[in-house]
This record gives sequence, structure tokens and C-alpha cells, in this order.
Amino acid sequence: QVQLVESGGGLVQPGGSLRLSCAASGSIRRTNSMGWYRQAPGKQRELVATVTRGGNTNYADSVKGRFTISRDNAKNTVYLQMNSLQPDDTAVYYCNADGLTGVYDVFNSWGQGTQVTVSS
Repeated sequence: QVQLVESGGGLVQPGGSLRLSCAASGSIRRTNSMGWYRQAPGKQRELVATVTRGGNTNYADSVKGRFTISRDNAKNTVYLQMNSLQPDDTAVYYCNADGLTGVYDVFNSWGQGTQVTVSS
């Protein structure tokens, strides 16, 4: 069983910044890809950014140049630094991670979500 716990969401004015954190815990042998997704009201969940264990990153076009994803492998933690936030960034942000709990046992887990609201 692998649990992901997010923190750092909140209310921010347009142009402001927030930093999200997500820590994975449980029977983790190795985490591979970690990432962030978001879901706005009435819309489907969409990818925001992912990072591999080796540090390769992938971003949605809408956040390139504004958001930065990073991770600490020793802590099984992924971060999302969000700058120049806009009202369109308002959504529930979900953390995702996959990896191994054993030699052959894989996991793919989601966090409970954290609300980010960008409004004046």
C-alpha cells in the first residue's frame, strides 16, 4: 500500500506563486515517474507535469515557463513550483506516482488532491 499526501494549495492572487509538495509513503521499493495533474470544475483531469527518477521532465504547454517540477528521490517527494498563476490555473491538483513495492510488484497511486484557487 502506497499513500500520497499533498500539501501547499490555497488561494492566491493572479500573478502570485504557490509551491505544492507530495510525499509518498508505505511499502516503496522504488519510485519511478512522479507527477502532477489537475482537474477544473466541469473539465477532465489533465497532465500538468511529470518527472522521471533520473530528472527528465515533461510539461503541459499551458504551464511551460511558469511551473517547475522537481523531486527528492531520497524522500520520495515531488514538488511543483507555480509562478505567474492565472485564474485558468484554478483546479484541484493531484499527485501521482508509480514504481515498485517489491521485485515484481508495481504500484500507481494518486493523492487526495489539493485545491488551488487563483482569484483577486
